[in-house]
Amino acid sequence: MSLYTAMQLLGGVGLFLYAIKLVSDSLQLIAGERMRNIIGMFTKTPLLGVLLGAGVTIVIQSSSATTVMTVSFVEAGLMTLTQAIGVIMGANIGTTITGQILAFKIKDFAYLFIMVGILLMFVSKKKAIKHAGEGLFGFGLLFIGMQTMESSMAFLKSRQDIFLMFAHNPLLGLAAGAGLTLLVQSSSATVGLTIALGTQGLLPLEAAIPIIFGDNIGTTITAVLAAMGTGRAARQAAASHVMFNLIGVCVWLPLMPFYIGFIESTSSSIGHQIANAHSLFNICNTLLFLPFVRPFAALVRKIFPDAPHIDTRDTKYLDPHLIQRTPVVAVSAVRRECRHMGEVLQELLSHVERLFFEGKESERDTIMEMEDKLDRIETAIRVYSADILQAGIDGQPAAELEALVISAGDLERIGDKGKRMLDFHDYRRKRGKEFTPEALQEIRDLFHDARRVLAMALSYIDIENDKAVTREALAELALRIRKAENSLRASHAQRLSDGKCSAESGLVFIDVLGAVEQIAYRSRKIADHMSEKRVA
Repeated sequence: MSLYTAMQLLGGVGLFLYAIKLVSDSLQLIAGERMRNIIGMFTKTPLLGVLLGAGVTIVIQSSSATTVMTVSFVEAGLMTLTQAIGVIMGANIGTTITGQILAFKIKDFAYLFIMVGILLMFVSKKKAIKHAGEGLFGFGLLFIGMQTMESSMAFLKSRQDIFLMFAHNPLLGLAAGAGLTLLVQSSSATVGLTIALGTQGLLPLEAAIPIIFGDNIGTTITAVLAAMGTGRAARQAAASHVMFNLIGVCVWLPLMPFYIGFIESTSSSIGHQIANAHSLFNICNTLLFLPFVRPFAALVRKIFPDAPHIDTRDTKYLDPHLIQRTPVVAVSAVRRECRHMGEVLQELLSHVERLFFEGKESERDTIMEMEDKLDRIETAIRVYSADILQAGIDGQPAAELEALVISAGDLERIGDKGKRMLDFHDYRRKRGKEFTPEALQEIRDLFHDARRVLAMALSYIDIENDKAVTREALAELALRIRKAENSLRASHAQRLSDGKCSAESGLVFIDVLGAVEQIAYRSRKIADHMSEKRVA
């Protein structure tokens, strides 16, 4: 193999990979965001997931993109593991369309595709048409890359013994297919190269099929990489992809003699036979697994358990056993825990008041401990809620859970504002810049009003809510606080101009006002979230 031949082969592979990326990127720019929304909405059953996964992958020409989107949805709690497995199965089927296209003798039209694509790219002013032109340009490059690879490997016709060893030892072919796909990060490229070798008469079907099997194992690396550094749910989705493809290979590898005979009967062309072997493997694999998606998801969860990562040391109501037994009751547990979190927050603000306004330094350690406790409870609520979504709920309970998780985040942020007041207290003490008694009383009055808004908001989280506090009353008080804050800023500016306080203490005063106003603002948001989801 000469240096020129090696460069030609690598150049052909590079062209092929670039063409696949160009086609995929252009199609995703045309329909990518819509495809993302569709994946999140229409995966209620495993069968729908399979159909959708196949359809989306055919449209955007990238099983990797479909898989990565699926893993991200699972991580975000927008899709259950069972739904994700269906989509991943469908993506495996959808990606085989590239091999089918390559097997057809349309490479003579490659330059026509390139010419039309360039015209659309440079003549049209519409973005969608420009992207379509890029896709056609990439489609033409796909076949030029194939032709380049084919011509560069012509010298191997005298060394068919190299490839025959894959037929004699399928495990070598399996390793070669997996290794090549891992290297180039594209199952389509491996299939394309295999078809190129086959059409050149270098690779018999007996050697090509193990490579195709290996390709299906190697392609799972994309999901594994996407799940690295993510939560347990995303890792479960990636593991299901690896296990699905690996088990499929283990099932079909011993049946290879029968499989080869069947594939040979599907076409007289080696290119079509290889493409058919790829398609039928993934279709049959899906048909075998589809009735057992739920047990398979349970197996994945058993290998990669859900719940041990929930820290419940500071929680009162988050029982992990409720998630699998009665997910709807688990939602009620989250509601009670949010109310418990609100009680902890109210106690923290009482300690903040004693430290900030009365100078009781003994409260400092308690404030720090309680703020850490709030952080742990909020994390526990978020993780517990993600596990509930994985167990499978929808409709009103799902809407309620979403509102509760957002509200827990707001409660945690209010706790941060309370801790921030401790920092302001330390700053003014160290600089010796105390507030005037008038300014201190103004802040305290505003602080009391903000705490009243919080108490009103927490009534929307209560299980038994008599609705004595209306949203209008809460909004009116929150608005009054906003107006009072503006008025206090103006009066403090007047004190500064009269020389009654320093500019430095004035800046701290403004910061404290902002922190107190944020307590009221976040409290009002809690009531809004709970009311909008009709769960109050």
